[in-house]
Amino acid sequence: MDFEGKVEDARIRAELLRLLAFGRNPAPAMREIATLGEGSTRLRFRTETGPDGRRWKPSLRAQIHGGRTLTKDGHLAGSVSSGYGKDFAEWGLNRIYAAIHQFGGEIRAKGAGALRFKLASGAFATVQKVLIPARPSLGVSDDDAGDILNILQRRIEGTAA
Repeated sequence: MDFEGKVEDARIRAELLRLLAFGRNPAPAMREIATLGEGSTRLRFRTETGPDGRRWKPSLRAQIHGGRTLTKDGHLAGSVSSGYGKDFAEWGLNRIYAAIHQFGGEIRAKGAGALRFKLASGAFATVQKVLIPARPSLGVSDDDAGDILNILQRRIEGTAA
């Protein structure tokens, strides 16, 4: 499953157009922006907070055994990666189950009549469906947008390496 989100921020767009108008190569700025997005996403797993600043609903496992939500083995947070080019900066998660955690949703049994799984308490549950709350990690926070503007402005001024 692929999901693509675009940041439509007029201030960022204006600064990017200024960078291009001054004849600056946008690839170094795109690299910085992709690295920033990757770092912000990793931080969200540590703070359990979405790009909008809201805390994630704690998982049952984290409530019972401690630890952080969505970080039992660290596979999802460990899959954060980024890329860039002269006309794009991107970052994301490389796990098939990332979307259900980003957006939330309902999981139903596919071939069987019910879902059966072990709970964090050690007991087993058999249910028709499971509701997963949204715990967004991808996105651009207000702070990220400000940092992106700063990156572009530094590149325009030629003060960035």
